[in-house]
Amino acid sequence: MDEVARAAGVSISTVSYALSGKRPVSVATRQRVERAVADLGYSPNARARMLAARRTQIFALTEPLRPDTHAPTHMAFVLAASIAARRKEYDILLLTEAEASAGMQRVADSGLVDAILVLDVAPNDERVGLSRAIDTPTVFIGVPTDTAGLVCVDLDFAAATRRAVDALADAGHTRIGLLGHTPEAYELSNFPPRVRDAFRHCSAERGVTAQVRIPDGPGAASERFRRAASDLIEGGATGILVQGNEEAHLSVLAEAERRGLRIPADLSLLSLAATHDTGSLPVPLTAIPLVPQDSCDLAVELAARLAAGEKVAPGIRLIDPLFVDRGSIASPAASPTRPTA
Repeated sequence: MDEVARAAGVSISTVSYALSGKRPVSVATRQRVERAVADLGYSPNARARMLAARRTQIFALTEPLRPDTHAPTHMAFVLAASIAARRKEYDILLLTEAEASAGMQRVADSGLVDAILVLDVAPNDERVGLSRAIDTPTVFIGVPTDTAGLVCVDLDFAAATRRAVDALADAGHTRIGLLGHTPEAYELSNFPPRVRDAFRHCSAERGVTAQVRIPDGPGAASERFRRAASDLIEGGATGILVQGNEEAHLSVLAEAERRGLRIPADLSLLSLAATHDTGSLPVPLTAIPLVPQDSCDLAVELAARLAAGEKVAPGIRLIDPLFVDRGSIASPAASPTRPTA
């Protein structure tokens, strides 16, 4: 800073004020300081900044990686959180222990981070109780069953499901299906049960017959998804909401092709809460996507405010769903007879 001050022709304190913004300086003075900083290649010492601000400029991101974790989906959230954090001049410390509370307790005890972001939230998540017991601010990206006193961010899955059911019902479909996640997801993840319950409720409100199929039983994942899709079609569903990863979507499309069903003339499909690009599938699918950046941007904003000592009211912040029409929904075929396997 002494070198910057000499190069800019100002005092050290003026350099400090110009860089920290703690006191106002003239535009011309600030520009001289910034030019000197650029010419000298000056970079603030991170440890000194931490001591001065009493903050570490680090967020912990707790993301337990289990054997059944679908890495592309989870890493999309990790990347989105990292990008959002860098915009706020924060770095991310990734905690991947399967025993998620252990890493969370460790960083809280050490004072290593300014806030904790919680990913892959389970309905009865062990990190809920811990977040109430530690002093480190915590933001959940997901909604556990018990939310008292928590700050949570998530897509409005109930609104997304309602929008999806409405899209099929408005097109004239009276028998619709939901191809859900694997059985494990309903125990380990917070949103599949919310989507399932909202699907049944919204379908009843619209007076349409609803079927839910979970890809279960023997065989590879693609076979289980294909078999579940087949059950829905055999049950008379003319419109299907598809959850899950890209493999699930490809399996449904493969089953439709095997049966000679045209999309959307014979079968309407809508992708619900997927993180991959459904526009790049062999048949582009209309979608209500789950956008990791939306949730992570808001979560990081709240975490930064908490780290700065601001008051953030506990509660659930829900993100409005986005409807992307790619032409995979149409009125049911006029003829009651469709090609079958």
